[in-house]
Amino acid sequence: MRDVIDRLVRDRTAIARSDGSVHQLFPVAIIPDEGVALRDWVIRESARQTLEVGLGYGIAALFICEGLLTNGAPDAHHVALDPNQATRFANCGLQVLDEAGLSPLIEFLPTPSEIALPRFLAEGRRFDLAFVDGNHRFDGVFLDLIYLGRLVRPAGVIVVDDYQLPSILRAVSFCTSNLNWRVEGQSRDDPRHHWVVLRTPPAPVDSGFDHFVKF
Repeated sequence: MRDVIDRLVRDRTAIARSDGSVHQLFPVAIIPDEGVALRDWVIRESARQTLEVGLGYGIAALFICEGLLTNGAPDAHHVALDPNQATRFANCGLQVLDEAGLSPLIEFLPTPSEIALPRFLAEGRRFDLAFVDGNHRFDGVFLDLIYLGRLVRPAGVIVVDDYQLPSILRAVSFCTSNLNWRVEGQSRDDPRHHWVVLRTPPAPVDSGFDHFVKF
């Protein structure tokens, strides 16, 4: 796995098995510093069950799985959602996970998050940590955060990429202003990949039906 990560970071490209197309990984994929931070949060939280919105080129998933394997839980499992994996990414994300020997750890769904996440909620699934790097429009990331706030364990961690975008900044602001989420950390300002780490409250917020704080 580490060999695959190092190769991708060094070569900065991936060649799709499916059609031979050459893909420039960066700046679409997260930068290595963010990957290391993501891995370290997985380890710090002793996470066993993780969820990712937006598999893309699989770089984030590689680092998440590195953290899961470091934790050593026998039930370690990573769920990745990406409706564009076969089209936009020519299945490169799944390919690099397979090359790293991680396929048995992965549950992949080519399903939009706005469909998959409420389904997970109805099924009673729970996750220790989530990473959000999917639909960057306000409505998309807002829905992702609202559902993940119910799917991630109480006082759990949600890492959000591209915090420099106004749409994502505003969606996060709603959660911190109205739902008692906390910012646990963030990267330095970056025009492409500014990420933020959020901590959900230990219990659901018990507010009035008309509660609203401007964000």
